[in-house]
Amino acid sequence: MVRAKRWTLKKHFVGSPTNSDFELKTAELPPLKNGVPRCSYVLRMQYFFSRVTAKRLKEGDTMMGQQVARIVESKNADLPTGTVVLASSGWTMHSISDGKDLEKLPTEWPDTIPLSLALGTIGMTGLTAYFGLLDICGVKGGETVMVNAASGAVGSVVGQIAKLKGCKVVGAVGSDEKVAYLQELGFDVVFNYKTVESLEETLKKASPDGYDCYFDNVGGEFSNTVISQMKKYGRIALCGAISTYNRTGPLPPGPPPEIVIYQELRMEGFTVLRWQGDVRQKALKDLLKWVSEGKIQCKEYIIEGFENMPAAFMGMLKGDNLGKTIVKA
Repeated sequence: MVRAKRWTLKKHFVGSPTNSDFELKTAELPPLKNGVPRCSYVLRMQYFFSRVTAKRLKEGDTMMGQQVARIVESKNADLPTGTVVLASSGWTMHSISDGKDLEKLPTEWPDTIPLSLALGTIGMTGLTAYFGLLDICGVKGGETVMVNAASGAVGSVVGQIAKLKGCKVVGAVGSDEKVAYLQELGFDVVFNYKTVESLEETLKKASPDGYDCYFDNVGGEFSNTVISQMKKYGRIALCGAISTYNRTGPLPPGPPPEIVIYQELRMEGFTVLRWQGDVRQKALKDLLKWVSEGKIQCKEYIIEGFENMPAAFMGMLKGDNLGKTIVKA
């Protein structure tokens, strides 16, 4: 009998989450039965990443997230024991699956690339950057791209893809260490938004003519300032609003309507689940190729131990990570 540990939402966050908002529980999984397709596999998780928000969860629910897992027991020849898959079972060390929510890694995956990148640059994170920049923003060579939270898992890939496409890239980060990291990646201008005297003047200096594309991971007042400096017909990909997720007071006002109207800006929110099938597989192959060739650099912020899932999650929300936050079980 397999005993499965899982982290649950004990109570909804008030402001930023704390340790008391999470609870670790253990339960026995039922044995698999032959000929019962609803419980064909037992999974043992190896790497985790956590979703940003728990607002859709009820108290007592397992925290959300995606995992790299290995099948340790199988009743279906389609995915034999030992197969490595992507799963979405949440913060749990073991789970039972009918296979519908499992995805095998690309067949071209080389042994030299860590499996954990399937949760990051060659997974949901990279796909978010890829589709947000290339489909939502429709970026073209010679344009200027602004990205905030630029040293994070999504932002750093956005900037690198934009450079591959021949763009000028401006990135905003929250520490001097992160500034240095993005300079190494080839960003044209990087600044620490926490130490500049004026965000408006810093953005103007970085690109006096304004911005063609804005990849927004932050939202709030920061984004209002950027949007006011967009070029005519500028495109804005609304990927995240991490500055507002744990806000307890009222949300800040949105961008000035006259800017959006008279500059004829296009703003579009998105989640990466929109893209499936062949177009998603092509994107994954592109990302795998770029990483294999060294054209996209990957940095992971790896925390050891399933017991540290809440700490990793809280640290990610505070910006402790440089690159993708991953928990290794």
